[in-house]
Order: sequence, then C-alpha cells, then structure tokens
Amino acid sequence: MNKMNKRRWLIAASAAVVLLGVVGFFNRGTLAMLGFDWFLEGQVKKQLEQSYKPIDGREPVPVSTINKKQDPFSILLLGIDQRGKETGRSDTMIYTVVRPNDGEMLMVSIPRDTYVDIVGKNKEDKITHAYAFGGAGMAMNTVEKFLDTPIQYYASINFEGFRNVIDTLGGISLPIEEDIVNKDADHEKFVIKAGQETYNGKDTLNYVRYREDAGGDINRTERHQIFLNLLMDKAKQMNQWSKIPELMDIMGDNFSTDMRPQQLVDLGQIMLMAKDRKIYSHSLLGDGHRLKSGGAWYYFADEEDLSKVQTMIKNWLDADTPASSLILPDKYNEDKVKDVGALSSSETTTKQP
Repeated sequence: MNKMNKRRWLIAASAAVVLLGVVGFFNRGTLAMLGFDWFLEGQVKKQLEQSYKPIDGREPVPVSTINKKQDPFSILLLGIDQRGKETGRSDTMIYTVVRPNDGEMLMVSIPRDTYVDIVGKNKEDKITHAYAFGGAGMAMNTVEKFLDTPIQYYASINFEGFRNVIDTLGGISLPIEEDIVNKDADHEKFVIKAGQETYNGKDTLNYVRYREDAGGDINRTERHQIFLNLLMDKAKQMNQWSKIPELMDIMGDNFSTDMRPQQLVDLGQIMLMAKDRKIYSHSLLGDGHRLKSGGAWYYFADEEDLSKVQTMIKNWLDADTPASSLILPDKYNEDKVKDVGALSSSETTTKQP
C-alpha cells in the first residue's frame, strides 16, 4: 500500500462529530511511515484510558484483533451539548454501521426532536432527552428500541472538545458561499461569514449544527458528510505527528467510549488497510408538529422510511452481505440513475449524424 493510500482513511468514532476527537490518533498511517508507530502506540493507549467509560449493565461486544476477520458492528455517535458540569443533551445522534473489511460506513442521523418512547423513563419525549435523563446507556437503549436493531458501542464528544480539536488542527476549509445566519427566536444566535480560507472550531461547530435552512435536519446531515470528507482530506495532508499528545489530551477531557484503547488501535489499523473507503449517510424522513396548541414541537419519523432504514441496517450488519449487495440510501441510487441517464443521453447525441 503506497503512502498516499495509507493516509486516506480516518475511522469514525465520532457523531458526525465524535470523529474529530480521534483524528490525530487514527492518522497513524503517517506516523508509521515516519517510524514513530512503536514509540507512540503505548502512549496513545495510556491516554485513551481516560476516555474508556463502560456503561453499567451493558457488556460491549469485543472487536477482534487486526489478524482476524473483522465483522461489521454498530456504534452510536453522540455530539453532546454540555455546559459546565451539567449532563447535557445529545444534539447530534448518528447510528453508524462500520464494515472494516470492505471500508464501507453507513451513518443514519436521527433528528434530535424525534418523538420516541424513552426506555427507562416510561414516557414518550424527544429522543435528545434520553441522554439528559440517563446518559449514553439510556440513549443506546432508546435508539435500539426505536430502530429495532442492536448497538455494540457508543462514542461521544462534547462541543468544547469539538472546537478545541479543530483549532488544534489549524482550522478547516468549508464550502460556504453565502453567510450562514442562525436567528430563530428559539435557537442560539450566530453568523458564519462566507468565503474564509479556513474556519475555526467555533464556526465549524456552528456549520454542522445549523438547521434553519429550508432542508432542516436533512441538509444538516449533508453538511455532516461534507465536513467528514473535508476532515479526512485534512488528515491526509497532515504530517503534524507532534500534535498527537495535545489531541489525546483533548480526547481525555471531552471524549467517551466503551471501546477499549487496544480495540481502537486495532480498529484503526484495520480501517487504514481497507482498499476502498466510502461513507453513506441518511437522515430519517418525517415531519414536525405540536401535539397540542402551545405545546412542544416534535419530529415524527415517517413509518415507511423508518422500516426501510431498519432493513438497510440489518443488511449492513450481516457479515455475509458482500459490498456489492449493500442496500444504499435512496439518494445514492438516484445519483446512479442520473449518471446512467446522462451517459445514455451523451451516447445518443454522439450517434446522431
């Protein structure tokens, strides 16, 4: 595997956002090329111990080592809106299926206001409140019931950690052509100026959280994917191995997961070795309204789309499903149809006398 291919992949252990917390660590391909792999591995694992936070009553499914076939697994990625010492809420919640052997990743975003049964509270409420009521454990239990599918692991990062990681990396380029203005009375106010060469952690966080445009949570999911791809490009270009300790410190304070450090190390190595790496994303469809006049606003998932998502996840988690038979979100199938249509049109035009 050549040097460029080794630096192409950054494994997700992030809400569209938790990925940020491990960017320095999983860019180990560069370190290996420079001969620092053995020197830093022990240090990295030691620092990752701070982030290992298992959940009482849940036994994570072990991830096999790099020398064994790695089956697909699921991980709930959480971006936590936490201020001070409060528990916080899960502003971003993404059910992710990772297929290490073929490098495919499926990310299903669940809108934060989705109306669900909160497992353990015996009540229906916004899914974002599951984390506030009972932390990552209650969030996992609630999502498992809602999607009718298991979750092997969780990984979360709070917003302070998100900002700090981006700033430590020197900012990131974002395709913002017009000013982004968050001004709704019920939302935090901010403005992101268009046309900047790079954006700092604060602006980047606002970019992935913004949802006042016409597409709402659907467009926010697309911004998550744009951001993740740009972040991977940033990682490919980096030779800044000296920043690893600082990034690890940020993770220790702001990143939590029930995956053990050695499992993260092995998983990173497996994903770095994958030949082709693709991320597919989908945001649950639905519509929002209030249950009563003056009451809280909720998002209600479309039952047909929810059923399709459940089928898609089971397909992805099946280790016997070849990459060529994976069920993709509809938008990727539509893109294929458009590409074929454009090609057919071109061929027809060429054949005309």
